[in-house]
Amino acid sequence: MAVSPPTNEAFLREVDEELRRDAALKLWQRFGRLAIAVVVGALALFAAYLGWQAWQQQRAGAQSEQFDAIFETLRKNSGSGADKQLSELAAQGNPGYRANALFVQADVALQKNDLAKAAMFFGQLAADTNLPQPMRDLALIRQTSAEFDRIKPEQIVARLKPLAVKGNPWLGSAGELLAAAYLQLGRTQEAGRLFRMIAEEQTVPQSLRTRTVQMAGALGQDAINQNDTAESKAQ
Repeated sequence: MAVSPPTNEAFLREVDEELRRDAALKLWQRFGRLAIAVVVGALALFAAYLGWQAWQQQRAGAQSEQFDAIFETLRKNSGSGADKQLSELAAQGNPGYRANALFVQADVALQKNDLAKAAMFFGQLAADTNLPQPMRDLALIRQTSAEFDRIKPEQIVARLKPLAVKGNPWLGSAGELLAAAYLQLGRTQEAGRLFRMIAEEQTVPQSLRTRTVQMAGALGQDAINQNDTAESKAQ
């Protein structure tokens, strides 16, 4: 009887990691990007609204009326027809109105699937030192999301790693993009640990936590969704 050759454990582990990486990438590509766009889009609108509230006292009157008119034009024309007004406000407005104008310009570009143009506007916001840091961080996340498929994963890691930490308000949004970049680089263990961190963070939206539990599990990291655990105990 022939003797079976010895099993190469290192080779098997490498194959297993590759399979996990491919499975996780497919899972994230299936619904992760869309979910990020929805969540981050809602956060951007909220941040823009807060920014408008904070600065509307500084320069009321003409610019406020101009911004109201822009939103009315966009509403009536399904997100178009206000390019000139937005450009003028972005160039001449005070920091608050300028930021809101750029956010709206970027969102209009996203609606038209012009990702490069949207990334350009978000990039201007991220680089604006006159804006509050949380708003700049949000713009950087949205810029990265818009150009995710056009830049190197190493660049994504460099941008978002400082934001994907416990206690940072953008852990969920930045962390999910960062973990996807880790997957592209074959750094499956780091991706799995990051997905697990997001899943176990109480301040992250429930939908994102549920999704990252699945991603962490696909990468061999058991993550516990605390809300689900509480519901199970209650039953």
